[in-house]
Amino acid sequence: MAKATVGDYLLERLTEWGVRRIFGYPGDGINGIMGAMGRAAERFEYVRVRHEEMAAFMAGAHAKFTGEVGVCMATSGPGALHLITGLYDAKMDHVPVVAIVGQQARSAIGSQFQQEVDLLSVFKDVAAYSQMIVTPAQARHVIDSAFRIAAAERTVSCIIVPNDVQELEAVPSPPRTHGTNFSSVGYVRPNPWPSEDDLAHAAEVLNSGSRVALLVGAGGLDATDEIIEVADRLGAGAAKALLGKAALPDDLPWVTGSIGLLGTKASWELMQHCDTLLMIGTTFPYAEFLPEEGQARAVQIDLQPRNVGIRYPSEVNLIGDAGQVLRDLLPRLTKKTDDGWRRRIEGWVADWWKNMEAKAMEDAEPINPQRVFWELSPRLPDNTILCGDSGSHTNWYARDIRIRRGMKGSLSGKLASMGSGVPYAIAAKMAYPDRPVLAMVGDGAMQMNGNAELVTVKEYWQRWKDPRFVVLVLVNNDLNQVTWEQRALAGDPKFAPAQDVIPFPYARYAELLGFRGIRVERAQDIAGAWEEAWRSDRPVLIEFQADPDVPPLPPHITWTQARAYMSSMLKDDPDRAGVIRQSIKQMFSS
Repeated sequence: MAKATVGDYLLERLTEWGVRRIFGYPGDGINGIMGAMGRAAERFEYVRVRHEEMAAFMAGAHAKFTGEVGVCMATSGPGALHLITGLYDAKMDHVPVVAIVGQQARSAIGSQFQQEVDLLSVFKDVAAYSQMIVTPAQARHVIDSAFRIAAAERTVSCIIVPNDVQELEAVPSPPRTHGTNFSSVGYVRPNPWPSEDDLAHAAEVLNSGSRVALLVGAGGLDATDEIIEVADRLGAGAAKALLGKAALPDDLPWVTGSIGLLGTKASWELMQHCDTLLMIGTTFPYAEFLPEEGQARAVQIDLQPRNVGIRYPSEVNLIGDAGQVLRDLLPRLTKKTDDGWRRRIEGWVADWWKNMEAKAMEDAEPINPQRVFWELSPRLPDNTILCGDSGSHTNWYARDIRIRRGMKGSLSGKLASMGSGVPYAIAAKMAYPDRPVLAMVGDGAMQMNGNAELVTVKEYWQRWKDPRFVVLVLVNNDLNQVTWEQRALAGDPKFAPAQDVIPFPYARYAELLGFRGIRVERAQDIAGAWEEAWRSDRPVLIEFQADPDVPPLPPHITWTQARAYMSSMLKDDPDRAGVIRQSIKQMFSS
């Protein structure tokens, strides 16, 4: 019987850490590991993507949707470099991912060998822990440290394995000599606990406020019941950071929805008029959408001490799991007897939803993109997992989708990377093959990498218990979000050579892959098309021909933004007539 190699041991240790799924792409820099993968195939679901960047996105999405450590794998040199964007996505959204990458033989390192890259330097910033295994006796503690640190710090770790080391005989138990380590598998989640004094101080701040606002982020996703109880006790309203969209259902009349540039007018009003702010599991970056400094007393809850007090001055910081901290805080909170503030909030929310419907139903050429999402929202199946990309469609996901209990939703948050929608959806479907999954993608991102990853869907979809995997492509032949940013932030007109997206037959391409392809060109066909998509017995790509001139208006327009927009319209913007027409419609619809 052949002796186990370091590659074999690596995969054995991953099994002990509970890893069952690996996203990757092969190459000769990891031949030793891939050979071992063939010998361990019954223990892993190896998902072969079309590009290594997608493997990293999928690993991060897996971590977001399951709470487990995501794992991606790539060869040396270019393969390892391709992981970087997806790994930064995981790092910036605070989810645990371990990247396993190859390297040239130890004897070649430093000789400018083919595909030799200084990977320790490359991964130094993105990975909290990055180490190269240079001897078999070292493998055990490097693997264990990588997983433990990724899980403990909710961050990225990187394991680098030279290709000659992968083929060496494994040393599961190093010799008991000076300089060796005997590490173990296992991770204990940190359980910080706020002091009684801090809880009492936080309760005093919240009880003293007469107009309490909540801001909920991804750290509140598992604390829905506690957040609702706290909000009801305090008579508060709650805004949601984009990664926290699924933390509270949008059918609650005091949930004001998303906040920020993609947010709602109700969330803007909530923050402008509150006198007390409770931030729960969020590092929402746009401070201009929070109360003015000194306007509100603030309490912040977060699992990581480094995250508190970085956006708004907080008077009390409670470090711990959001659900547990809120359960400890609840007995100290006094029920508000005056419901005036809550009624004001509910009025803002009701007005907002009414206004959103009016905006969505405005005519456009050929389709108002807001209506695509407005018509989708009530037709989403229960327990759908929604996976967004980065583009103008993200505005409509944030504003027009009323998320319900049991749904999940995520996207590339802090990094806001294009090209994340389809890989996120694939990872979600791999983790939950019995749940419906939706990818929401613009035509720019679809051409960037979404079309290629549909081939990955083709390879795996028949393994899924529930075949409902729907890709929404919003086709406006424009890199629309950037176009609007040029107009509203820089005062420049659209630069067509950079912004135009060439037509592509997305629905027909999907049919070539054996999927259902649906193309929608008329507003009156939107609802029926969505119903058809969710009835399908196979993956569906549904493309909507959308009007690029419909503006994603922020909830509050500053004079600087208005001036920049007007300046861009006075210049030679190729879409000026349509933009002005649609802007007037959107500004005055109600």
